[in-house]
Amino acid sequence: MASSRRLPASGLRALITNDDGIDSPGLWALAAGARDAGFEVTVAAPHVDASGVGGSVLAVREDGRVRLHPRELPGLDGVPAYAVEGHPAFIVHSAARGWLDPAPDVVLSGINLGSNVGRAVLHSGTVGAALTAGIHGWRALAVSLDTGWDPPERPRWDAVRHVLPSVLDILLAEDEATVLNLNVPDRAPEELGELREATLAPFGAVQVRVDHRSGDDGHALHMTFGGSTPPEPGTDTALLVEGHPTLTRLESISARPGVRAGAAVN
Repeated sequence: MASSRRLPASGLRALITNDDGIDSPGLWALAAGARDAGFEVTVAAPHVDASGVGGSVLAVREDGRVRLHPRELPGLDGVPAYAVEGHPAFIVHSAARGWLDPAPDVVLSGINLGSNVGRAVLHSGTVGAALTAGIHGWRALAVSLDTGWDPPERPRWDAVRHVLPSVLDILLAEDEATVLNLNVPDRAPEELGELREATLAPFGAVQVRVDHRSGDDGHALHMTFGGSTPPEPGTDTALLVEGHPTLTRLESISARPGVRAGAAVN
């Protein structure tokens, strides 16, 4: 996946964001990893959890303003950090429209608590921030830890920190606007398999059923989580089960010509 054109991290500016919110230890771990790799780091993340918002640019506006709350984050002395009353993609879009001057060179989004796999990555705020960065011409990386539906008390953020340097090397060797999606098993670093490039599973790791139910308290949609289907070999879900960190290049929205190619000509 990588070429010989790798940029040096030293001197590059990295915007660190997520969708779990400014108080997520995963965000702090990613920012520390980027700082240790040589990036000049700025952290800007939602002031509350914004999981599942995809590429939404929704923000809380008061008289045309979106509030920022400067923060000091654990283990990140001297790193500018902001809690933003807006969604992850809004934060990235704002950085591209003049908020951060100079603008970032790279956007790193995560570390998400739970994997972002399959075509369901469309709905992830973590991935939405990275895809928004790609639209603006920046290299971007979405990062997630495969903790399952019941996250452990102590997630293995160190597993991500273990593979992050090599993945950043890959990202910086790619063209501008490249967007990569990294998922790492929640295991001790020495228990990880080799980093593998993966295709996207058809949807996600777990199937969800939604039923319309009515009762004395009105109408509601009820969600139940079914068992996972056997993953297809070579997909991100399958490789994670086998213990491999997975890396997938994502493509953002684009236009395909030819929609009227078969239309009758009058």
